[in-house]
Amino acid sequence: MSDVTHVYLIAGFLGSGKTTFLNRIIDRFPKDKKLTILMNEFGEIGVDGTLIEGDDIDMMEISRGSIFCVCVKTDFIKGLYELSTTVRPDVLIIESTGVANPSDLKRDIELPIFNNRFQFMEQFCIIDAAHFLDAYNAYASLEKQIASSSVFIINKTDLASAETIEDTKEIVRKFHPDPFFFETTYADIPLDRFLFPEEQIEGNDDSALEKDKKPILSADELEKYIDELLDSPDLEITPPDQLVSVAYQWSGNSLEQVEQMAEELPSAVLRAKGFVEEKGNVHIFSYVMGDWTIEKSEIPKDRIEHKNIVVFIGPPESMEGIEKASKTGSWSSLGVFQPFSQS
Repeated sequence: MSDVTHVYLIAGFLGSGKTTFLNRIIDRFPKDKKLTILMNEFGEIGVDGTLIEGDDIDMMEISRGSIFCVCVKTDFIKGLYELSTTVRPDVLIIESTGVANPSDLKRDIELPIFNNRFQFMEQFCIIDAAHFLDAYNAYASLEKQIASSSVFIINKTDLASAETIEDTKEIVRKFHPDPFFFETTYADIPLDRFLFPEEQIEGNDDSALEKDKKPILSADELEKYIDELLDSPDLEITPPDQLVSVAYQWSGNSLEQVEQMAEELPSAVLRAKGFVEEKGNVHIFSYVMGDWTIEKSEIPKDRIEHKNIVVFIGPPESMEGIEKASKTGSWSSLGVFQPFSQS
């Protein structure tokens, strides 16, 4: 086991293809290396963690807001501390929520309590070619994601014109003089050049890193450290865009009800996702800025924790329209969650 954990961050707006990209990495990851996934979801109920493919994946899930915002910053630091002292993987891949401002990650993993455990390697930004331009004009988090990333994967190019793709690149170039682009579908890029060279995940000389080791903090000591960190006037914790999520339970028996609700959703809704069951068959419902699909799920039923629950994300003013759309079928609200209001 290496004494250093190489950290990769996957950023990108809601529905851009981050989980698809993550599954590609898992499929190619060397079997003799230890991989940990930190999955961050905006809503109170997580869906993407269920979509992760592979057996015995070491995964940590943090929902209820962005790990880079004060709403779940405590959970994030505690999670990293556990990884640095107990799990100690060779590689940590963080999939951030689609509305995150990931600018602070490099500073976070260099906190002294981690004892130089983490080494930042790369930040991938997944870009939905079909919807990026509309989202960029409305949500500040996209600008932050672009500015802090190094590799740009323009995904879903089959759904966008060449002109739209070029306009997207021009926006990225405002923040990077020489950006690294991939144009692709299903987040398919040559991963070897970024993630799997042996020299990147080879173990380091343990003896050289044993010096300056700090004693492991107790739970109370860690809590005190985080409280002081969050109270620091030097700390910049950028709030996410003002978005909320709402979960709805579906008790219908025909997917036509799901389709009808999708058609009735207000244009302001950014993202919706969930597992829905019809006649014993489970499907994954996915909605991104007006476009939606319902596809049969290949995930075993016993892995699906939140069946017949769909999570919707949008600005506060979209919640009334979602409630109206729910009247088209057998839907009941499980409540609205507002991460930015948490403290």
